[in-house]
Formats: sequence, structure tokens, C-alpha cells
Amino acid sequence: MTQKRATESVKRRRVGGQLRLWREGAGLKSQEAAKLIGWDAPHLSRVERGVYTVNAEKVRNLASVYGVTDTEAIKAVAAASEVPPATGWWAPYARYASQAYLDFIELESEATSIRTHHPTVVPGLFQSPGYAREIISREGNAPADRPVEQLVAIRTGRQELLTRTDSPVQVHALVPESALNAQFKSGAVVMREQLRRLIDYSALPGVTIQIIPLTTHPAYGANGAFTLLTYAHPWLSVVSIDGPGGGTHDQDPELFGVQSDEFESIASVAFTAEQSQKLLRDHLEELHS
Repeated sequence: MTQKRATESVKRRRVGGQLRLWREGAGLKSQEAAKLIGWDAPHLSRVERGVYTVNAEKVRNLASVYGVTDTEAIKAVAAASEVPPATGWWAPYARYASQAYLDFIELESEATSIRTHHPTVVPGLFQSPGYAREIISREGNAPADRPVEQLVAIRTGRQELLTRTDSPVQVHALVPESALNAQFKSGAVVMREQLRRLIDYSALPGVTIQIIPLTTHPAYGANGAFTLLTYAHPWLSVVSIDGPGGGTHDQDPELFGVQSDEFESIASVAFTAEQSQKLLRDHLEELHS
């Protein structure tokens, strides 16, 4: 039950955050806005922080009070406010994942653009089942209660967005060349499968994969793994900083700008997409030789 509430809360926070932006855009303080709509200030604050739900009718009423005339934005926020909790494909796995990870999966699934970088491993969005199993299980040294197979299913399930046609997404991934040289006790079959998956995904429309050369200065990527998510109007972009508990997710525009510059800086020293595809094929051939 806790995880289902978590899946719902990220949607509430996004809706509440947009309502707060509209209120601030109207130049209204919480107390003033609450009085205009017949609420008390604490109630409005809880709605804006995602603690309380708000339905589509209330969203439209608030937009009217705030003088919002952007009909497309109002429609999007009102629709989001009515989405039931735990309705994504990941709902059956909710009890196996942390709140932060479930929030990330939902944020990722709704993005129109994803830029992701990991300094040591193949980013999760591109991991093959065997590779994901090795990373999650740590060659059998993971905690005994870790639901490895369920977490593998979640990680590979996220990849459905790479091939969907109803709401296509642009994906740009930076992959360290060192990750292509990984060796596992289970044998070379793991990396052969992983390399094939990277090659296949790199050929998809809307997917760009760049390999970061082994010779790249270590300062590039020294700040760790992160993902940049952008959305259709009116939603704010999100920067997700990777972490063992599922990471932290922030809508702060300034932080997003800093991390966006970092991503582009790393991309500038990486192999081009064409060079990266050739490198992937070369590595695959070496494993077959």
C-alpha cells in the first residue's frame, strides 16, 4: 500500500507544483488565493505540495481565479489530476521498488525527451536482462532479500518507451567505453547480449547513443550518474540524480540548466553516434573471435 501511495504522490506533486506556479504568476500570496477560492491557507499549501488531491473541476476553478488563459495547459493539468494511482505497467511490481524509484519510472514514462548518463555502467534504460541481473545481483553478493528477478523485470519493462509510437520520445544516452569491457563470472554471453541490444537500440528512430572513450579525462562524468527529463507544455523539466535508493528528482530550472550543460559537455568529448555504432560492432566481433 505504501508504494501505491508513492506512485500517486508524484502526480499530485506535479499538479500541485503547476498550480503554485499559476498562483505566483498571478501575483497572489497563499492567504490571498485561499480566500478567493474559499479555502484556508494550509489547505491550499497542502494541495500545492501534493499532500492533498485536487480534481479536474478544482483545477479549472483555480485556473480561472488565477487568470490563466492557456487552455491547453489547463486541459493537461486537469487531466493529470484525474489519473488514478498505480495505473502504469509497473503497478504489479510496486511492492518491490522504493518510492523514489517508482517516482522516477513514472516521470521517465511521461517524458518527451530523455538524456541519460552513467559514468561506470550501461544506463538502466538500455540494459539487457542478463546484464541487468548481473548489476542488480552483484554476482550473487546482493542482500539475500533483494527481489532480483522482479527488479530485472522493472528495468527491462522501462524500455517499452523506446519503441512506442503513440507518444514517441527522444532519447540520448552517454555510455562509458569501460562498460563495454565488463567481465562477468557467467561468461561473455552477458556482454554479447548487451552489445547486441545497444546496437539494436542505437538504430531506432529518436535514439542516440554515444560512447565516452576510455581516454577521456576523468573530470568528465566525475559528478556521477544523472538523467534529464523534459515534457510537453506546461510541465517543468526534471533532473534526476542517481542513487542507491532510487535517486532524487528536482524540478528546479537552475539545477536543470547546470546538469544540462554538464551533459552537453560530456557529449562533446564522446564519439559521434556513427563512431559509437562502429565501436559497438567492433567490441561484439572481438567477443565472437
